[in-house]
Amino acid sequence: MVGSRIQGARVRVRPWLPAVAVTLAAGLAAVAGSYLAVGRRPAFVVTTFDRLVLALSPDALIAFAITQLGTLGHQLAFLTAIGVACVTFGLVALPGVAVLLGNGPDLGALDRGRGRTVIGVLLGQALPSALAFGLTRSWPSALGAAAGVGIVLLVTAAAAALAAGTDRPLGSLARRRVLGSIGAAIGVSALAVLLHGTGEESFPSPFEIPEDARPAVRESLTRAKEQSFAVDGLEPLVSTDFYQVDIRNVDPDVDRAAWSLSITGAVAEEREYDFADLEAMELEDRFVTLRCVGDRLNGRQMDTALWSGVPVAALLEAAEPSGDRVILHGADGYYNEFPIDALRPGLLAYRMNGRPLPRAHGAPLRALVPGHWGEINVKWLTEIEVRDEDTIGYWEHRGWHGTGPVETVAKLWQTNYLGSGRYEVAGHAYAGTRGIEAVEVSTDGGDTWTEAELSEPLPGDDVWRQWRHEYGAGGRHEVIVRARDGNGDLQIPEKDGPKPDGATGWVSETVGPQ
Repeated sequence: MVGSRIQGARVRVRPWLPAVAVTLAAGLAAVAGSYLAVGRRPAFVVTTFDRLVLALSPDALIAFAITQLGTLGHQLAFLTAIGVACVTFGLVALPGVAVLLGNGPDLGALDRGRGRTVIGVLLGQALPSALAFGLTRSWPSALGAAAGVGIVLLVTAAAAALAAGTDRPLGSLARRRVLGSIGAAIGVSALAVLLHGTGEESFPSPFEIPEDARPAVRESLTRAKEQSFAVDGLEPLVSTDFYQVDIRNVDPDVDRAAWSLSITGAVAEEREYDFADLEAMELEDRFVTLRCVGDRLNGRQMDTALWSGVPVAALLEAAEPSGDRVILHGADGYYNEFPIDALRPGLLAYRMNGRPLPRAHGAPLRALVPGHWGEINVKWLTEIEVRDEDTIGYWEHRGWHGTGPVETVAKLWQTNYLGSGRYEVAGHAYAGTRGIEAVEVSTDGGDTWTEAELSEPLPGDDVWRQWRHEYGAGGRHEVIVRARDGNGDLQIPEKDGPKPDGATGWVSETVGPQ
């Protein structure tokens, strides 16, 4: 009796499974088709869903993702957005799927053969295409979505046609439809990934100096390479993998020819500059280190590059500001507010390591504010708004307070066993514009301290230094590192943060035989 009930339930459910499978496959193919057409650009249909997922995420969840998951948090959010987009586009394609599978309205004479296939495919393409265009205002993205759905539905129809006229059971026909639709969706997705990859930019090594680099850039990057410690596994003084933290997972794609920078608000004369105006100004090169306020105590969201651009001071002076606060606005909708005096010694960078500024790092222009947390170094900069009153910034609305100077930190990033009981520990230390005077290492849990070897300082007031220390020890032991800034002040020992205003504490690690 029970067995017959279960079998009856299976019979009732089973007819829906092909429709569900084809619908989800159509949704995946629509998203993949859009990606195939435009890549990971604002016109990609997932962009809107990504914004929605981030907007609906509680602040506590976002803080957890930043502080505990790092870049993995962004990846999970983006995967969630992709999943929501696939389901949404699948539901929109459902009327076409229903017609194709014979579950739609009675089409009379068309309820056989090619007529049903044509109606189903066209309906299945039209609705997702309209949704894609409504979300992105991009015809390539809309046509890509339509093509993806069309391929799935045509393959589904072809799979059914191959089984027509045979004495195969209905279950076999359903399986053919499901396998055909899933295979087609996977094929479109694989092609999109093959052509565009993950959509994240790959950057050449900073020491692969471009042939057209100015002599000053070539000299600076060569100097950074020569001054870097030859510690196995330790990143050099100019980062080979620069961290990236943004409010969204799809970066703006700003047209440099149409872009401009405005200086507005409490100024004697509002100013506007296009890219040619900036290029006509004297170019300045600076080594600058950036650290994210959400960086964990021994995290990896701290990096250095050679940036080239124009000093902020000249542009501000021309506008004659009367306010004491500024808000920097980015093309991605991000903004942050802080004292104007912090911005005055800053740099507006449009080149990085001798090359044009990458899109992922704010092209065509980004701000670099000396010694302050990364959150106020706004990317895709479009406006400098001067104000004479305080304003709550983007992250301050979410409980962060990272607009001040960075905390001093020594990172323990590399541990190497050299043999014969000898160990090498190494890392980077940073204290903003205060500079690093010393890094001290304890290999006995803090009972005694020894000064580590420091790399020669690079030019600049806002640059990290490498440190390394070699010693002998038997068995497992605790290594602790701490930094002393250029003012002679020791790094804060108490562990705290990162939220709300940056991580503090001494980094420790147990070292020795496993």
